[in-house]
Amino acid sequence: MIKRYFFYLIRWQLSTPVLAFVLILLSEMNTITATIIANLIGGLIFFWIDRFIFKTITKSPLWEIRDDVICHDCGVTGRGYRIVEWFKYNRRGDKKPQFRCERCKDTKRQKIVEKIKKC
Repeated sequence: MIKRYFFYLIRWQLSTPVLAFVLILLSEMNTITATIIANLIGGLIFFWIDRFIFKTITKSPLWEIRDDVICHDCGVTGRGYRIVEWFKYNRRGDKKPQFRCERCKDTKRQKIVEKIKKC
């Protein structure tokens, strides 16, 4: 959290010269109008930086659990598990999710761990 806060403070300081430059360019305008335009431009630029700074990375996997599914690996019908999101692994938009039984889910989890380590 301290690291994020430090990056945010640096980002905040970087916004000052950007907004000042825009205000100088718009100095012939009404002060309030120029300030609104400068803040809109700053928002367009710094939204992406803030999004990067405050991106949440989950340290434990987000699981989806369903009953009465067929295990993708062994074919057993029962409660199924799948990891939806974990670090850079993201299957939120998966149109054909693959669920695994209690036994097979740990094997798949280990494969994802190996995949994450390579990134």
